[in-house]
Amino acid sequence: MPELREHRYTARIGRTSEDCHAAQRLRALTFLGDARGLDQDAFDDICTHILIEETRTGDLVCCFRMLLLTGGAEIAQSYSAQFYELSALAVFEGKMAELGRFCIAPGRLDPDILRMAWAAMTRFVDDNRVEMLFGCSSFHGTETETYVDAFAMLRERHLAPQHWWPRVKAPSVFRFGQSLRWHKPDLKLAMRHMPPLLRTYLMMGGWVSDHAVIDRSLNTLHVFTGVEIRAIPATRKRLLRALAG
Repeated sequence: MPELREHRYTARIGRTSEDCHAAQRLRALTFLGDARGLDQDAFDDICTHILIEETRTGDLVCCFRMLLLTGGAEIAQSYSAQFYELSALAVFEGKMAELGRFCIAPGRLDPDILRMAWAAMTRFVDDNRVEMLFGCSSFHGTETETYVDAFAMLRERHLAPQHWWPRVKAPSVFRFGQSLRWHKPDLKLAMRHMPPLLRTYLMMGGWVSDHAVIDRSLNTLHVFTGVEIRAIPATRKRLLRALAG
């Protein structure tokens, strides 16, 4: 993926160990509240790291990593497979990419950061001919009460197709598909508490698991999220590719 640049932000692939450490520092700050440590795991060595930097200062404002799979037969090698039983996706024949550890620097509220991130994702997907994008979409904190309307809306409108259904694997989960079947969501509250990354997935026709994993190590609730590239509405594809240049 070549460097993407607009007047305020630049997106590029991390090439050096220092690039990787910069991403790990931002992840530690965002997920763990640790301003000095590193958030790292074994997947860092096999992923492509994408950095979004403020062009003028060089400050890292967003990062994420992409794991490229040749097809569903490799799904068990993904980060998500640690938490979700994904055998239904093993028959998917096209290339897949797992988006992980997405974070924006605390206090950075400019929506252009997210737009630049999606431009970089789009370029990566197109360059590698990816046919499904997937990953874990995180809600901050592990208390479910704040997100009841968001989860109820996911249950009502955005559950995975039966043939790709992610099943329970993690020991600690919130089964909102069952527990919220009688809860009518307040759509304004639902969208207010929906993570921006997940909101964009849904606008592209994305779908989610019927349960959220309670991940106390990262202080998050997350749902498995997938989107088939061919299912993205044509107008949305044109917008994303315009962003990607």
